[in-house]
Amino acid sequence: MGRLIYRDRASFDIDDRILAHLRIVVMNKLRRNEGFMLQLPVNEGVRQASLWIHASNALVMQFYGGREPAIDRELIDQMMHDASGADGLTLTAAGIAPQAAPVRRPVGRTAS
Repeated sequence: MGRLIYRDRASFDIDDRILAHLRIVVMNKLRRNEGFMLQLPVNEGVRQASLWIHASNALVMQFYGGREPAIDRELIDQMMHDASGADGLTLTAAGIAPQAAPVRRPVGRTAS
């Protein structure tokens, strides 16, 4: 189990595997100067915390596992995609929250 520390004010326990993937997403987003919203589960009676991830906000990621987790490229791609969306990236106790399917509406005129 690893830990994400946000602005020296809040800390969140996150599975090392997910934290290793989140680290790559954060590095890539900040390298592009792109901020994003990150939702994390909280154990203290709060459903979730929303953090604005941006270069101006200090983050510390601590890994406690004995070996480095294997990186899953598909998971990185999913997390990057989610982080770029309107709702940001949502982590759950089990990992990454599935994104809701977009509502499709017809474009143009419809036959009556």
